[in-house]
Parts: sequence; structure tokens; C-alpha cells
Amino acid sequence: MTSFRFSRFMLFAGLAFIYLPMLILVIYSFNASRLVTVWGGWSTKWYAGLLDNTQLMNAVLRSLEIASYTAIAATALGTLAALVLTRIGQFKGRTLFGGMVTAPLVMPEVITGLSLLLLFVAMAQLIGWPVERGLMTIWIAHTTFCTAYVSVIVSARLREVDRSMEEAAMDLGAKPWKVFFLITLPMIAPSLAAGAMMSFALSLDDLVLASFVSGPGSTTLPMEIFSAVRMGVKPEINAIASLILLFISIITFLLWFFTRRAEEKRKKAMHKFKTYKG
Repeated sequence: MTSFRFSRFMLFAGLAFIYLPMLILVIYSFNASRLVTVWGGWSTKWYAGLLDNTQLMNAVLRSLEIASYTAIAATALGTLAALVLTRIGQFKGRTLFGGMVTAPLVMPEVITGLSLLLLFVAMAQLIGWPVERGLMTIWIAHTTFCTAYVSVIVSARLREVDRSMEEAAMDLGAKPWKVFFLITLPMIAPSLAAGAMMSFALSLDDLVLASFVSGPGSTTLPMEIFSAVRMGVKPEINAIASLILLFISIITFLLWFFTRRAEEKRKKAMHKFKTYKG
């Protein structure tokens, strides 16, 4: 009983440590005072003031655009890498390929950012591209970083997938691409959604990589906030952070809801298939 109570206490303490600062941030986004450490009553003027803060809103839209493109590209590339690592047997260079795919997971972001910066500078000198660093270079850097996370998540799911349905479909004459899109893809859909969500969040949150590979006119939201907080936290930052938390929470809930429905349908289909096969 004592152990159970201690475990429950540690659980709630850990949740409070993670979510209590977010709750405080949301509350202080409604603070009427310009001083974020002094409570001046409830007000929504900072949310209305965001519409006049063109620089901050442009940084938000820029970060959301990059994060969306990163989620799509990283999910596609990470899934292909996971298929190579799990569905193709031993081939020459497999260990090297697996190490290169997962290298960004253990490599410090400072090293990754510096390496990408040197790469872009060398490419600009050799082939004239990129002409200048901006959204494209940030997107490439974020995709390189997030692909490793997607490949790990999807690989774990692919190793758990029952391949009997895939083999049965191919025995009945289905082409490999058709088996992938109609059978494999629905079964790994939850891992794809998880990888896309993680890629989106990592890209939206990234400061180090963007600082190395960005250029004039391509400031992201983390860079904008980092430069602003050195002069003191402004109430508008609390407001925009609260809106991002709301946006991420809604997207996460919707993805969880539809993923859960898809998983339930998959389990029912698997049960019917095993019953019919038996």
C-alpha cells in the first residue's frame, strides 16, 4: 500500500512538473498588466494585440509552414527508410545505412547545424544553390533531423505487424505496391501519425538548427521569442504560446481520435481474417 501511494504521488508530481508551467503561462496570457510578474486583472487585450504585431505573426505563420512541410517530408522519407531496414534482408552497407539514418538522434544539434551550414555554403560556391539561406534550407535541415525519429517509430511498428495478411494478398496475385497501400499502410497508420506529429512539434520547437541555416527574412517563432525574451518576456509571447498550445492540443486530440478508430477497424478486420482462415 505504501509503495502504491508513493507511486501515485510521483505520478502526480511528475505531471504537475510538466503541465503546471503551461497552465501558469496560459493564465498570465490573460494578465492585464504589461509586467508579466505582476497580476493586473483579467484581460484579453494581448490576444487582440497579436493582430497588430506583424513581426510576431509572420514568424508564427513561417514556423507553421515549415513544420507542415517537414512533417510531410520526414514521414515519407522515414517510412521509406524503415521499410528498407525491416523488409529488406541483409545487403551490403546495411549497417552503415542504419547508422546514418539514426545518427541525428545522438548527434548534438550544434554539430548538425554547423555541418549543414558548411554544406550549404559549399554548395552555393560549387553549383550556385542555395543562393541565400531561408525557408528552403530550414526545411531541409528540419527534415534531415526529424526523419530519424520517424524511421525509428515506423520501424518498431513494422516489426510488430503480422505479415500473414500481406503474404495472403500476394499469394492471391496482388502486386507489392497494392499490398503496401491497401494492407501495410493502414496497419502502420498510427505510427505514421505519431511520426508526423513528432516531426511537426520538433520543427515548430527548433531553435538551434534554424539559427545556423536561416537567413534574413526567415526568422522562425523560436528565434523571434528567443531574441525577444532577452529584453524581458512580453505579454504577447504568453498569448501566442497559449494559442499554439491550444492548436497543438486540438490537432493531437483529432489525430488520437481518428487513429483509435482506424486501429479498432484494423483489429476487427484482423479478427475476421483469422476467423475465416481458421
